[in-house]
Amino acid sequence: MKRRPRRTTPAVLTALVVTAAGVLAATVAVQLILGERPWLDYGALARRLHELRWADLPVVVTGGFVALLGLVLVLAAVLPGKLTVLPLRGDPDSGAARHSLGSTLRAAAARVDGVEKVRLKLRRRTVRVRVRTRRTRPDGIADAVRVAVAARLDRIDPVRRPEVKVRLRALRSTS
Repeated sequence: MKRRPRRTTPAVLTALVVTAAGVLAATVAVQLILGERPWLDYGALARRLHELRWADLPVVVTGGFVALLGLVLVLAAVLPGKLTVLPLRGDPDSGAARHSLGSTLRAAAARVDGVEKVRLKLRRRTVRVRVRTRRTRPDGIADAVRVAVAARLDRIDPVRRPEVKVRLRALRSTS
């Protein structure tokens, strides 16, 4: 099971822009039907656009922006994102949600004696654990956290097992 993220942000932004353009066009059309002065004068806009040439700076800048925006939207649709459900060994339909996996690994690190605070980043190939302790002699805490997180990973058994990297920060000085 390899569930990919939904592309909600680009879809919502595109929908908002298209909806705003539609609302503007509908509003101007209703104003013209009712005989009121429209917000946007189509005649003046058409005359201004007719005066522009393809090599003019506003046309080139607008065209470049629209092309870049289109490229970004195509890349967002085509390139794979982070897996939201990480596949596990065994049953091909089994998986662990990325958020749940991060929470259980964070809990495993927090159970180590002397650990006060844990921050964890789950990446494709690594699990980065940042641990904070108040002990004056933090000897062995980083190794204990690494072993605890690795043991939890062994129990979960993901298809691609990430490497565990631990960084320890002691709040008290040794002097």
